[in-house]
Amino acid sequence: MLTGKQKRFLRSEAHHLTPIFQVGKGGVNDHMLKQISEALEVRELLKVSILTNNEDDKNDVANKLAKGTKSELVQLIGLTVVLYKPSKENKKIVLPTKG
Repeated sequence: MLTGKQKRFLRSEAHHLTPIFQVGKGGVNDHMLKQISEALEVRELLKVSILTNNEDDKNDVANKLAKGTKSELVQLIGLTVVLYKPSKENKKIVLPTKG
């Protein structure tokens, strides 16, 4: 679980990122979750955009993405989801301590 301080830090890190995945009409599926998990292993922090033709609630989509990829939901702003998962192989992001 991330602290408020850590989420603020990750939001600032994600600010300049562009979404690399899109959730469309088909919703969240296993293939998409596998791809996002692989991208999180490489990048640790990424954005996913929810297209307007998606009929699911954006909060449900964000939670499905986080749960399905075993990552932390950093932010849901508009139709953009920010996810974070520490990499096992190549850690790049150093979170502020919980102090």
